[in-house]
This record gives sequence, structure tokens and C-alpha cells, in this order.
Amino acid sequence: MIVVSDTTAISGLIQIGRVELLREMFGEVHVPVAVRDELLHSHHALPAFLQIDSVVNRLEVARLEHELDLGEAEAIVLARELRADVLLMDEKIGRRVAQREGVPIIGLMGVLVAGKQRGFVPSVRVFVGELESKAGFRVSARVKQMVFAQAGE
Repeated sequence: MIVVSDTTAISGLIQIGRVELLREMFGEVHVPVAVRDELLHSHHALPAFLQIDSVVNRLEVARLEHELDLGEAEAIVLARELRADVLLMDEKIGRRVAQREGVPIIGLMGVLVAGKQRGFVPSVRVFVGELESKAGFRVSARVKQMVFAQAGE
């Protein structure tokens, strides 16, 4: 499975000390150079399972930068270039653009539910609580209710 990620999910999981969940779930996760740079701005080291890739089509990145930040734009273009199975992205506008561009997406909440179903996440509630309190991750009450129901919690 080819997975490309934007910054937010990786950064949040690093902040709560649970970034290895992505390795357990996907093995390797591809990120574009701009996402690597964003992550290194906030974190002194990156997980070894991250595969850093340069985006080839800079014109597509420039086109998407009219709507998104550089990391989001590169992540969408990289996902298309690698024919990724899924793009891990949580930002609402980025998700909308990715869908418009035909890129399949999953958010961190979806990863947590899948992780619970596969036995990697003992409690989605605990993960979400840590993400909110330690990483400043924001999840609406409606989304949390839906995610907890999907996780059987």
C-alpha cells in the first residue's frame, strides 16, 4: 500500500509519542520535501520509516498553491505521481482539493479507527484525548461521536 502524508497527522503523533502507529499500519509513509521541511521546523528528528520524495510536476504544485500551503500542494501532487492508495490529510480545504483532484484521502481519525480494528490502537478515545491535550489537535464533537461509534467505544 502506498501512503502519502501531509504534516498534521505525523506531527500530532510525534507530539504524543505515538508516531510508530503509522509504521505499524502502513510500513512506510511517503512525504514530499515541503512536508519534511515543515516537520523539521517543529521536530528535531523524523521517524526512519518516512520516505522523502521530490515532486516532479512543479507546475501542478504552483497551481494548487493558489488554494493551499506548499506542503499540502506537494502532498497532493506526490500522491498523484506515486499513484498512492491514500493521502493522509486532515485540513478541510486540503481534503476538498484532494478529492477534487481525484486523490483518495483518509484523516487521522480514520487511521485511528482502522488501527483499532486491526489491534494497533487499544482506545481511540485515549488517542484523541492525547492529541487534543498534548498536540492541540482539534476535532469537532460531531466527528468524535462518529469516530467513537465506528471504533465501538
